[in-house]
Amino acid sequence: MIKVCFVCTGNTCRSIMAERLMKKLLKNKNYEGIKVFSRGLDASGENITENAKKTLKRYHALSSNRKSVKLGKIDKDTLYVTMTESQKGQIQNSKNVISFKSLIGKDILDPYGQSEEIYLKTAEDLIEGISVLINKIKNWRE
Repeated sequence: MIKVCFVCTGNTCRSIMAERLMKKLLKNKNYEGIKVFSRGLDASGENITENAKKTLKRYHALSSNRKSVKLGKIDKDTLYVTMTESQKGQIQNSKNVISFKSLIGKDILDPYGQSEEIYLKTAEDLIEGISVLINKIKNWRE
């Protein structure tokens, strides 16, 4: 079992979208053995944003409410994927932490408070990175 945790600031936009989009992609590919979840460095129990829910619905991914969850103790058996290089630097044990920049050459910027169009662009970038990540995991397993 491979565990992947997406990490952003508040766990209301990027990381929860990444979690749910990756679950959808894995399901579509009938790919098993990967547990996916998300956390926020400064999460405070807020619900997923409305534009994140609308965006997930467009991709036919789970779009229901969920309270944000703060990143706790780092598990050495989990791969942590941060939205930015800066966030990667905030996590102590960097052996099992990568960023989207290492996957697709750019950070995933925070869409919080912005238009649905910005959220859709964020989702496109997330899917690009998640696709690279899934291929890397597939290659690690072989």
